[in-house]
Amino acid sequence: MNWIAEQPFALAFVSLFVIVMLRANATYWLGRGALSGGRLSQKMARHLEGPTMLRAQRLTARLGIVAVPLSFLTIGVQTAINFSAGFMLMPLRRYLPAVTVGCLLWALLYSTVGMVGWGAITMLWDQVTA
Repeated sequence: MNWIAEQPFALAFVSLFVIVMLRANATYWLGRGALSGGRLSQKMARHLEGPTMLRAQRLTARLGIVAVPLSFLTIGVQTAINFSAGFMLMPLRRYLPAVTVGCLLWALLYSTVGMVGWGAITMLWDQVTA
């Protein structure tokens, strides 16, 4: 985190964007993989391909586009939302724009307010331990 905090704003922003974009998309694909793995089991496949699950997948594909970018403004929900977007088969044509907006918001938040907060914590820590 110190390396990013010492960089000019543009470089910190781009670095944070790339990091969160890679993490979010990896989580999405883990969700897709979990769904595929679940379908290998006969018992699980019946639940995953039932009418309730298909309805949930359609709903996520339609409305989940709002949840994805908003999750980046919360703490501890991003991973679950991105995983479930993959698990619920949100189409990439909807997921990629939504996750891009979310990652831009996250990178902006962390490269501004987050870096100021990190700097304050570091300064306090140095004073306490000196």
